[in-house]
Amino acid sequence: MSEAALRADPRSGRRGSGGAAAAAMRVKKGGGAAAAGPEEEQQLRKPLVGPEDVLGLQKITGDYLCTPEENVYKIDFTRFKIRDMESGTVLFEITKPPASEREHGDKKDVDPNAGRFVRYQFTPAFLRLRQVGATVEFTVGDKPINNFRMIERHYFRDQLLKSFDFEFGFCIPSSKNTCEHIYEFPQLSEDLKRRFCTQNLL
Repeated sequence: MSEAALRADPRSGRRGSGGAAAAAMRVKKGGGAAAAGPEEEQQLRKPLVGPEDVLGLQKITGDYLCTPEENVYKIDFTRFKIRDMESGTVLFEITKPPASEREHGDKKDVDPNAGRFVRYQFTPAFLRLRQVGATVEFTVGDKPINNFRMIERHYFRDQLLKSFDFEFGFCIPSSKNTCEHIYEFPQLSEDLKRRFCTQNLL
């Protein structure tokens, strides 16, 4: 399981409702949402959730830390791809439909959180890989973003497996941006690998 939080420097534009200038994205968990713990309840009471707050989370949150309306920079993740760096094999790829296609549907039936999570499933062979590349494509609204930063944390139940902190820097308004991050797989015990497989978490 993983959780990623996105934050833009509030000095680059006006703040959203409640003084928040942050957007958050969570990979959806199977089997229902977890109950909010003390750390998460404390974060939800804060007017602004910053990078240090996210870095302090010791387990995946039961819900998002902000609403879609607080994404005042209109950051929209449109494509995600994972590939094995040794063989070049694409393991997973998903592309979000263009906005023009999404607008044709009945807006009353649209989940406001749709597009904020990605669910994927791999075979046990995935755990034997050494290095993978994750390509992410995102668009930016009509406001410039200074010091765009993404914190990504991977959890297994209440255990933090790996934490990443990416600096995107400046993003120009109305732009489409693509980058690939290279991940070195953490060393997992054979027992932990078995738990992943037996609980269908791949």
